[in-house]
Amino acid sequence: MRWEVIARSTTIFAERVMTHRQRTTLMMLLMTLSVCIAGLSRAEEPPPQTTTVQHEHPAADLAAFEEVWRTVRDHFYDPTFRGLDWAAVGEKYRPLAAAASSDAERSAVINRMLSELAVSHTGHYTASDPAYFQLLDIFSGALRRPLRRFFPDGQVYYPGIGIFTRSLDGKTFIAGILDGLPARKAGLIVGDEVLAADGKPFHPINAFAAKVGQEVTLTIRRRIDGPPEDVVVVPVRIKPNEAFLKAMEESARIIDADGAKIGYIHVWSYAGSQYQQLLEREVSSGKLKDADALVWDLRDGWGGAETEYLHLFHGRAPTTTLINRDGHRSIANVTWRKPVAMLVNGGTRSGKEILAYGFRRYAIGEVIGSRTAGAVLAGRAYLLSDGSLLLLAVADVLVDGQRLEGVGVRPTISVPFPLAYAQGQDPQLDRAVAVLSSAVGAGG
Repeated sequence: MRWEVIARSTTIFAERVMTHRQRTTLMMLLMTLSVCIAGLSRAEEPPPQTTTVQHEHPAADLAAFEEVWRTVRDHFYDPTFRGLDWAAVGEKYRPLAAAASSDAERSAVINRMLSELAVSHTGHYTASDPAYFQLLDIFSGALRRPLRRFFPDGQVYYPGIGIFTRSLDGKTFIAGILDGLPARKAGLIVGDEVLAADGKPFHPINAFAAKVGQEVTLTIRRRIDGPPEDVVVVPVRIKPNEAFLKAMEESARIIDADGAKIGYIHVWSYAGSQYQQLLEREVSSGKLKDADALVWDLRDGWGGAETEYLHLFHGRAPTTTLINRDGHRSIANVTWRKPVAMLVNGGTRSGKEILAYGFRRYAIGEVIGSRTAGAVLAGRAYLLSDGSLLLLAVADVLVDGQRLEGVGVRPTISVPFPLAYAQGQDPQLDRAVAVLSSAVGAGG
């Protein structure tokens, strides 16, 4: 059984700071844990302009429903289906799926069926859902052959501006903005209410479909009692994995806090080792190398990650630098020995939650924000015959013998973040900067 993100089975961190029982538990975990996607606050990005998967007979085919039902029957991690009679569940929802008049309605029925399992890493996605394309790219290695049936060049991309949105009380708010992409460049900020796109109701797909390189006018409201404002954006074609890596790199900066240099970086995705490699480069030789302390932001985005990533902040080996003939430098055993704080929230999921658990458990630094999602299972993606996608929990996960699924990790410092009309304010980051600047001052 393959899935995209497989962690290595041993870590220097585990060897040095954990008991044998803890090491054994985490080694078993790392062999099964994959990226957390299901149930997260989905990235509100549209599908590709040039590649849109469409079903030929949306109203007359139960094939997707039956394929999902069988896949759950054969591969769901709990053979008892968490106490459900899975055959009876299928009988309950099959006539509803047959009566559906569109792919969207049928997918909604399928997701109602899957929700009976009440677990993370389990959901059905179609090309009408932005998360569909993000998942395809994250799992593209494992899905390489079937992916080419729907994306002949093997590349997953879609038009968008680089935002996450969240619905609150029937209103749509910007919950996250990817650095280096059009939304940031246009001046959109977290907390903006999105009212319309080119005068029509905002839709995360339709707003940008067929408009790459063209101006789109978003109508927003920045303050609860403020007037509507127009912001012009120009969508670009986004490759998800590349976009998350670029956004992470662009987010890295130094924050001046009364003379203390506080480094900051936002890891939007940990679905691959390239994100940790970038973090190590930034703190060892990049924009963060001269920082006095570091804010490691794991809020929202995508899961993944390996527990050995904590070794960056807890390692004891010396850092070595190799310089070749042309002066190129490569650094091994990078270790951050200065103060560090982690930011988490309800969108911190899966492997990121295990990092949060270890960060708190071994007192590496303060965990600041709100409780994590409690979505810690191992998931596998299945590209179905009609082009839709099933993400399914295929392995249970224990961390130091404990279940984080449905529980999550509590921060050491709880800081609420009211999203609506936040006007770009970030109280969780502000608190982290204050904590670290005090630590730097005390250390000085």
